[in-house]
Amino acid sequence: MNFRNFIYGFIALAVCGLVMSCNGNVKQANVDSNEEAVAVDSSVQVVADEAVVNKSASNDGKEGFVVVTDVVPDVILEIRYFSTFNFMGVRVDGYNAPIAYLTKEAADSLKAVSDDVKAMGYRLKIFDAYRPQCAVDHFVRWSQVPSDTLTKQYFYPDIEKPRLFEEGYIAKKSRHSCGSTIDLTLFDMKTEKEVDMGSPFDWLGEESHPDYAGVTAEQHKNRMILREAMVRHGFRGISTEWWHFVLKNEPYPDTYFNFPIE
Repeated sequence: MNFRNFIYGFIALAVCGLVMSCNGNVKQANVDSNEEAVAVDSSVQVVADEAVVNKSASNDGKEGFVVVTDVVPDVILEIRYFSTFNFMGVRVDGYNAPIAYLTKEAADSLKAVSDDVKAMGYRLKIFDAYRPQCAVDHFVRWSQVPSDTLTKQYFYPDIEKPRLFEEGYIAKKSRHSCGSTIDLTLFDMKTEKEVDMGSPFDWLGEESHPDYAGVTAEQHKNRMILREAMVRHGFRGISTEWWHFVLKNEPYPDTYFNFPIE
């Protein structure tokens, strides 16, 4: 019996040693796996850094971006490219949800604009903010199909489609893809309507130029209220669209992001 107990004890010790050895291997495997994960993450970061250096559209990270309504809860959203009510007449590639993204810096500045116009009886209404590069590519493909004029009478009745690209209404790159550009208007809280700006959003024609002489004095005044509020808080406008503003000190001026809106 003593000899048998000795054998049983020896076997038990051997089994325990084997289990401890296996656990050690598992722990080592986990360490190796974690180190591999770190290596993979580092590789991804290098790719992202190269994308910035090469000014490419391949950076798919949302780092540095925020959902606008998280920062500016008072804004109204009407994300046109998520709907079919836009100059192409279809939902645009990359717009998988009616959400507005901006860089944190742009969103913080927009919050100051919102507080400013609210004191005057307005709210901001956003049509577009960050725009994936794939959406811009969709615009370009659409512009190269002369027969597709579904929305011509609503958005570009006075210009032939092939000239949209030539005259700068459509381009292969957009500041929107850099994350600090926004298209917006004013909403009058008293009348509960959009403010009359003299032309609709995305009207492709000279009527959309901020200084267009053909608008009424009231319409021009409304354009200037929006423009001056945006400029006061760090944005700059452009000469062809009264609704379009770019953060002057945008953090990613040479990076064209491509993560989807979802």
